[in-house]
Amino acid sequence: MAEVKLRNVKKQYDNGFVAVHDFNLEIKDKEFIVLVGPSGCGKSTTLRMIAGLEDISGGEIMIGENVVNDMEPKDRDIAMVFQNYALYPHMSVYENIAFGLRLRRLPNDEIHKKVCEAAEILGITELLGRKPKQLSGGQRQRVAIGRAIVRVPKVFLMDEPLSNLDAKLRNQMRAEIILLRRKIQTTFVYVTHDQTEAMTLGDRIVIMKDGYVMQVGTPQELFNHPANLFVAGFIGTPQMNFFDAKLIKNGSKYTVNVRGAEIEVPDYICEKLNARSSVPENVILGARPENLLIRPAGSKNTIKARMKVTEMMGSEMHIHADCGMDKDVILRVQTADLDEEAQVELMARKDFEFSIRQRTINLFDPDDGRNLAVENAVPVPKKAETAVNTDEFDKKKKKDKKKKS
Repeated sequence: MAEVKLRNVKKQYDNGFVAVHDFNLEIKDKEFIVLVGPSGCGKSTTLRMIAGLEDISGGEIMIGENVVNDMEPKDRDIAMVFQNYALYPHMSVYENIAFGLRLRRLPNDEIHKKVCEAAEILGITELLGRKPKQLSGGQRQRVAIGRAIVRVPKVFLMDEPLSNLDAKLRNQMRAEIILLRRKIQTTFVYVTHDQTEAMTLGDRIVIMKDGYVMQVGTPQELFNHPANLFVAGFIGTPQMNFFDAKLIKNGSKYTVNVRGAEIEVPDYICEKLNARSSVPENVILGARPENLLIRPAGSKNTIKARMKVTEMMGSEMHIHADCGMDKDVILRVQTADLDEEAQVELMARKDFEFSIRQRTINLFDPDDGRNLAVENAVPVPKKAETAVNTDEFDKKKKKDKKKKS
């Protein structure tokens, strides 16, 4: 088992595109780290640099006590699980799992023991004699994971391993990966574009955009205290609502005016604002859908809205409302709190009022997107011109080579 350290790691391609900018991260031994972000943000490129499948353009990568910048992938003592399984179709499940061990020339009895132990952990013992074409997607993914864990690597790398599975299988495999992690106790670096996977699997999450790290933190830290507008909008379903607002200072306290409603700023945010050299008057207030509360007409400090669409989700209702802004405001209402008659009445409404739960608000600088209460918050990149989708870039390189030949 080993720590992984990335110091000022950069990836720049021959055509000038920078896929990863100055990436810094220390992954503890046996920690489960998830890299998450939209397509082209640099997360898979970062994983491939750790694996040695991509050369780095600058910085340093350490696995354990070794700097691995120039080390071959086979010498890094890592195991990688790919999105497309990468199984040998002509081999049985047993032989697929045993393949890497045979290359290392381990004794047959040791290979058999390791394969059977991995199969038992993953619940695929009865599949050892089958070929990959006889397996479901979830079973193939288990085989791919089994082939990796028999090597007992220092670091386990997983590149969107569940993206080819349907929703039901993804949920099942997420639970199995959590159980697997408890059993094999190694360091995991996991890449996904799915925030649900990131929130349920990661000890810590690294959110990336356009090759930059936006925030590193626990799932709860990212959800409650997003460092900037990008993180706030990326984490959470439905995403956080944003309102233009004005800050008003009253001694050491602040209130914020949102579309006529006066909201007291929580004490911990006031402390952060008072510690700043300057505080913007105009801010963006962020509030999650579950923290917008429907109130009786005429209540104090409420925001008027008009119902547009209601989505019944079973245990909750999503209300899309028009508040006179350029996009809808979304409220999340727990249906367990309403009887059937109340649900029907709510869905039939046209106009209503809501308040914002004061202790849950976040305030952002409208100029650079940073959360005013989060120290060392990273500004949101203005442009994505230096980011690159490496898959598209590789395809372009192959086309260029064909033209030259």
